[in-house]
Amino acid sequence: MKVITAVLLGAGDRGMGAYAPYSLKHPDRLKMVAVAEPDTDKRKKFQALHQIDDAMCFENWEDLLANDKLADIALVCTQDRMHFEPTMQALDKGYHVLLEKPMSPDLAECIQMVEKAEEKRLILSVCHVLRYTKFFQTLKKIIKSGKIGEIICIQHNENVGYWHQAHSFVRGHWRNKAESNPMILAKSCHDMDILSWLIDSDCRYISSFGSLKHFKKENAPEGAPLRCLDGCPVEDTCPYHVAKWYLGENIGWPTSVISPDTSYDARLKALKEGPFGRCVYHCDNDVVDHQVVIAEFENQVSFAFTMCAFNKGGRSIKVMGSKGEIRALMEKNEIEILDFETENKEVVSVSRSASGHGGGDFGIISDFVKLVQENKTESLTSGRKSLESHVMAFAAEESRISHQTINLSEFVKR
Repeated sequence: MKVITAVLLGAGDRGMGAYAPYSLKHPDRLKMVAVAEPDTDKRKKFQALHQIDDAMCFENWEDLLANDKLADIALVCTQDRMHFEPTMQALDKGYHVLLEKPMSPDLAECIQMVEKAEEKRLILSVCHVLRYTKFFQTLKKIIKSGKIGEIICIQHNENVGYWHQAHSFVRGHWRNKAESNPMILAKSCHDMDILSWLIDSDCRYISSFGSLKHFKKENAPEGAPLRCLDGCPVEDTCPYHVAKWYLGENIGWPTSVISPDTSYDARLKALKEGPFGRCVYHCDNDVVDHQVVIAEFENQVSFAFTMCAFNKGGRSIKVMGSKGEIRALMEKNEIEILDFETENKEVVSVSRSASGHGGGDFGIISDFVKLVQENKTESLTSGRKSLESHVMAFAAEESRISHQTINLSEFVKR
């Protein structure tokens, strides 16, 4: 089959670290031919990894897309508030687009991107990578098989992890909703999507509660400086102290995010000068650190979802049916099925994958490449399908703020 060519818009952690490496593993299927990235170090690193000509390296996506079409597909991995324009222009140029989630912090923009792709008859896939994991695909098959009868209710926990919250949502790029998105959209649109997919119906009503409770200035230990390395009195006991997370032997994610140069001196400099060196109680974060969402669907199935930062991390789910129940732990790749009639328990162990998100990162890029090769336009996470999870996330945030239950059909009309 033809080798698919691709341009990358945004050589950050997801673009360079999650999706583009597929081309290095499978050069017979995908080749990166151009990159747009404002950070010189990141751009040069990506250029060297993929042996890209100087003429095909750009400081910004505008300059790349000003050219005639350079490849078959465009990977849009810019920051969340920079998704709309490059996606619309890439579609106008004739690129199939793989778009990092969330699509946009503006629902109207989400809809416009979907309509543009459909108008152009091009693939627009959104990186809801959980659908491509063996764990959730196995769970979906068990539900569809009827082993637990008719689904009645689902309980789902997204255990963000205390360290992940501190890195990404207190110190990092997604800490402030005015600069990025509300937490429910930035982190949990994955979960809104997977729940919608498992339930296989349209969401009817949604309600949500949550707040920023812990990572605030009033909770700072007495005498804690603005930066961890400026002599913190609780350095030895604070679980969020930067020396513990960024100055040890691990130079992979999340350490790799703080500096393209992962030498000790470069990391130390980044912590003394950059955003990741700040005390978690002295940041400009305002996104929630815990949130619950409850929803009812047209088929009368309901779910209760909890996102919380104060745990080790991982996802867990309980699916309750008319004939049995499923309990599943993603971090253990284990699914337990209980039959009500026999009270027998069956444990399904799901094989682990080397790529990120339980194999979902490579799963989605592999599927995307295959769709382009076979000239198909409908993907498992098409823009149209992904709209549902985004609407749910936007509505949940409105509910959280207004303390009202949201009717989804009325919300979309507004």
